Amino acid sequence: MDVLRVKIGWGFAMTRAAGSEDPEIARVHANAVDECDRLFRRPRDTGLLRPDADVEWARRCYYALIHEVAQGGTADADVDALATRIVDTLLRGFGGESGRVSAGL
Repeated sequence: MDVLRVKIGWGFAMTRAAGSEDPEIARVHANAVDECDRLFRRPRDTGLLRPDADVEWARRCYYALIHEVAQGGTADADVDALATRIVDTLLRGFGGESGRVSAGL
């Protein structure tokens, strides 16, 4: 939720940090990426995510969802509801079981 608060109120923060040549900013950004990857490895390892889930892809999708939510967010947004929407979309998507595609596609 704190990420959403920062992203809504200070939208350029992660984008600008990713391209920074300042070593401290680069270190902090790399640490955030590592922590996010750890965040996805843990549920993958416990079965919440599929065992073949690509952690990097999950992180990139997570970042994209945060970005999209922040685009329409305001300082008085219900951050809890927005965070729930992000996690629900990331973990359950929009399709039902019959909508799953095979890995060969």
